[in-house]
Amino acid sequence: MARYTGPNCKMCRREGCKLYLKGERCTNGKCAFDHRSTAPGQHGAARKKVGEYGKQLREKQKARRYYGVLEGQFRHYYEMAEKMDGITGTNLLILLERRLDNVVYRMGMAASRKEARQLVLHAHFTLNGKKVNIPSILVKPGDVIAVKESSKESVKIKALAEGMATAVAPKWLENDVANLATKVVSFPAREDIDFEFEEQLIVELYSK
Repeated sequence: MARYTGPNCKMCRREGCKLYLKGERCTNGKCAFDHRSTAPGQHGAARKKVGEYGKQLREKQKARRYYGVLEGQFRHYYEMAEKMDGITGTNLLILLERRLDNVVYRMGMAASRKEARQLVLHAHFTLNGKKVNIPSILVKPGDVIAVKESSKESVKIKALAEGMATAVAPKWLENDVANLATKVVSFPAREDIDFEFEEQLIVELYSK
């Protein structure tokens, strides 16, 4: 399975904003972006004139990296969003929010989406009572995501459960802390996405 294996902090520096890819490290003062926010490379600090295409490309890369998906996957989500009713850009972000790894992160059972993806790949979760190990599954209202019974005794899971107890889940999820589970009560809305995106730029890029 293809995946990005390079430095996460370089991606934040390239996009010019924190993408919160490393969990607690991004907020505890050790974040590389706090100490060096210029783009990576020899000429990263140089001022550059960014054209319309450059803005569109950067916005697409920012969204892709924030959710941790590869280029082919991202294009696939865009094509799905284009066929749905409503605004394509909003549909795209909602599809990305519905990914199982993102839901595990949003419910508070992982410090980052990368960690959430690992937990799902290692089959620590169930979806509607069935073991699942595919991070890209799209959840829907009524779905219940829970930590697998045999995983609840894991030292790692016990530590993450403490984070879930203090996490504030978005309103489209309903956490059941006692059972280490969450229920999808509705589809996410645009206002539930708390990161700043200009999704129209992504639509313009793919519409060329």
